[in-house]
Amino acid sequence: MWYQIFQYFKFLYKSTNQHGVHSPFVYDLITKCFYDKTNYQAYKTISEYRKELKKNKTQIAVTDLGSGSQKINSKIRCVSKMAKYAGTTHFRAKLIYRIVAYFKNENILELGTSLGIATQAMQLGNPKSHITTIEGCPNLLAFTKTIFLKNQVSNVNFVNADFQKALKTLNNNSFDLVFFDGNHQKESTLQYFNALLPTIHNDSLFIFDDIYWSKEMTEAWEIIKQHPKVTVTINTFYWGFVFFRSEQIKEHFTIRV
Repeated sequence: MWYQIFQYFKFLYKSTNQHGVHSPFVYDLITKCFYDKTNYQAYKTISEYRKELKKNKTQIAVTDLGSGSQKINSKIRCVSKMAKYAGTTHFRAKLIYRIVAYFKNENILELGTSLGIATQAMQLGNPKSHITTIEGCPNLLAFTKTIFLKNQVSNVNFVNADFQKALKTLNNNSFDLVFFDGNHQKESTLQYFNALLPTIHNDSLFIFDDIYWSKEMTEAWEIIKQHPKVTVTINTFYWGFVFFRSEQIKEHFTIRV
């Protein structure tokens, strides 16, 4: 926790908003998506889904294949507590909704389904999208599949597998958006990044969750930034955005959202 607090103050010192951003692509993304204050109807659906989860007292035996939760240590976890402490926040769910709506992403991959809060938001962002979401815990995935069926969330392909094994079967795919939200360890993050590079195209976007989870996770983020295929990155503290646009000069932005 102290590492994150210290890094957050460093982030605040370095970060800026749209002013001083000379890239038209990044400027438009910040002003038209990140800072979009429209109260979309989908926000109500996102909020209702979170409220439903926070009232759910189902107990799930959770198998953590990654770094686990920093706030919930028990292997038997209550859905309501997971939604409150470990799930995607309402703010971030609304942001990823706007991102998918802004870029109109069609082929989406999510590493780490959990309770499906981000999954649902992405599907709302583009109802025509096809989402593949991978979760290592079979009990958690079974619960989320059931609640998605109840809420009529469509076009989502659920995969229960270890990430590394699952990614070997996806090399021939092409993804518009990949959301890394299931393992916050340095070596694993870098392995997933490299494994998914064959799936990118010029307009692909990778989003890494919790880039300040730990010192090692931040080190992974810094290594990813320097990869020759990466042209633009945006650090929003809790998420790291990676673009591969060949027409862009290599630039790294630190933006308050």
